[in-house]
Amino acid sequence: MPEIGIRELKAQVSDVIRTVNEKQATYVVTRHGRPVALLMPLEAAPPRQPVEAADTTWEELTRLGKEIGEHWQSEKSSVEILSEIRR
Repeated sequence: MPEIGIRELKAQVSDVIRTVNEKQATYVVTRHGRPVALLMPLEAAPPRQPVEAADTTWEELTRLGKEIGEHWQSEKSSVEILSEIRR
């Protein structure tokens, strides 16, 4: 799989997209030499998660948040704790 740097991709985006479309090419996009993205034909991409599944996931996260809140034992809120960690 060929690699392409972000700067090169920016300079040649039309040609790269045309190659992806016509030749079904896949590129690993790099930033400072490290892979950061994959550019591939849409047909080759893994199937997207249905909207219903995403909604179910969000509902599960909401439920877990409520459950954690019910059993929270610290005097500090989660926001306060996260703020301290970020300092």
